[in-house]
Amino acid sequence: MNTEETIDISKMSVAELEAFLRKKKDKEVKQLAKEKETYERERDEKAQTMVRTAKAFFKELSEFKQYCHIEMEDQANKLANYGKIRGNSKGGFSISDTNDTVKVTRRRDTEPVWDERSNKAVELIKDFLSDSIKKRDLDMYEILMSFLERNENGDLEYKRVMDLYKHEDKFNDPRWKEGLRLIKESFSNHLKGYGYEFKFKNESGKWENVILNFSSL
Repeated sequence: MNTEETIDISKMSVAELEAFLRKKKDKEVKQLAKEKETYERERDEKAQTMVRTAKAFFKELSEFKQYCHIEMEDQANKLANYGKIRGNSKGGFSISDTNDTVKVTRRRDTEPVWDERSNKAVELIKDFLSDSIKKRDLDMYEILMSFLERNENGDLEYKRVMDLYKHEDKFNDPRWKEGLRLIKESFSNHLKGYGYEFKFKNESGKWENVILNFSSL
């Protein structure tokens, strides 16, 4: 049952109508302000709860990774000393249980780096390609030039440079030879750290990954 008195605005004076509209507008403004306050409060609570939980998980994952590093480093030392001849692993290896139902892999994550000699190398190679190959074989020129493209950080791409090496014996120009030599000399592989992978066998006997990365889920 509607308890509000029915209002006939046709019988209102101009002053009464203006007052009525002001009251109605004030009511709508207050309602919108209330809805805004409720929305923002609930949004803030959710955002703060999720970030607080994420920080807790981050702390646990960081501690877990440190635990994995300690345990796998200990296992690596035991593996190196196992048997009569010491091994010489560079850090990446996997361990499984006796029944081969679980597996932990320590992955050696590296980053390719080229020093200042690579700039001279690229300059020589591009000079040779522009002078000798571009007019003769445009397709080959564009392919070889693509191998020298740099990424968004301004660095050469390892895979592309490896593809460039496949064509090493195609040309005898000294700029080509010297450029490739300098690229090789300028290259080094830096250890970024260790990554870890965890697997288990499901009921069907197939390996499944334990995903610890949101973007992979």
